[in-house]
Amino acid sequence: MEYYETLGVPKTASATEIKKAYRQLALKYHPDKNPNDKTAEAKFKEISEAYAVLSDAEKKKQYDTYGSTDFHQKYSQEDIFRNFDLNDILRQFGGGGSTVNFRSSMGSSGGGAHPFQSFFNQGGGTQSSRMGSSCGSGTCHPPAKGQDLTYQITISLDDVMHGAEKNISLRTHGHTQNVTVKIPKGIEEGKKLRLKGKGDPSPQGGAAGDLYLKVEISKHARFVREGDDLICEKLIPFSNACLGTKVEVESLEGKKFNVKVPAGIQPDARLRIKGHGLPSGPLGHRGDIFVKLGIQIPEHLSAEQQECVLNLQKLGL
Repeated sequence: MEYYETLGVPKTASATEIKKAYRQLALKYHPDKNPNDKTAEAKFKEISEAYAVLSDAEKKKQYDTYGSTDFHQKYSQEDIFRNFDLNDILRQFGGGGSTVNFRSSMGSSGGGAHPFQSFFNQGGGTQSSRMGSSCGSGTCHPPAKGQDLTYQITISLDDVMHGAEKNISLRTHGHTQNVTVKIPKGIEEGKKLRLKGKGDPSPQGGAAGDLYLKVEISKHARFVREGDDLICEKLIPFSNACLGTKVEVESLEGKKFNVKVPAGIQPDARLRIKGHGLPSGPLGHRGDIFVKLGIQIPEHLSAEQQECVLNLQKLGL
């Protein structure tokens, strides 16, 4: 889906123009105004998703940078609609109240899920039009969605660097489930990967829940991650810190660099190897490697070394 085209605005459109375009389309295609119209439901879902992205500065920046395909590898539906309150937006447009009732058309979801998740996962529609809903005394109740499940998945920095595909066996309710998940390049720790319909089945014939895999990144022998940058520590003798030297650094991909250490370098100083850190996304720029320098203090000195250090001390070093 091309979001600007969906809202009918150019890529140069301002935030005000984007909001105005969404307002007009949302009021036109809202399911309560178009009962039992599947085309309007689909259109309403598309324009709401487009506005959820283009009205958020960070998501819009990511979308403009990487394009639709790579954006959707990085952002799940849960990410797209997080902090997106349609009721609040329609109130700002003067379209709330009895004219446009988002709660009635989108339903609600429990267990901490996004309040409009059931609408977007199940294809939208008013409650009376959803499969398996029951109506009585003028009130319709959609079938409950199955429970979402969350598990932890541990990946390596190499997986973050190159992306990966993992086959995982999960034990749920006494049954083993084998799933395959794609790990996008540059994924951050704590990010949740969503596998739609892989959660618990609905007890009432509704949609199955989703499976969320929370990403944990295992410790690396040489590097610590800071955003898209990689930090490694190198210890050098005091004499090399005073006189200057070179240290060898091997990147995560196995490329070796001889990094020049200038004379008079201070403890905890950082030297940069530009563009050899982690990717910021599937097509994003690369971070850097930073070499953090420490001064190596020997635990024991030979008689000759002790004499040299005493002489340095006398010279004020």
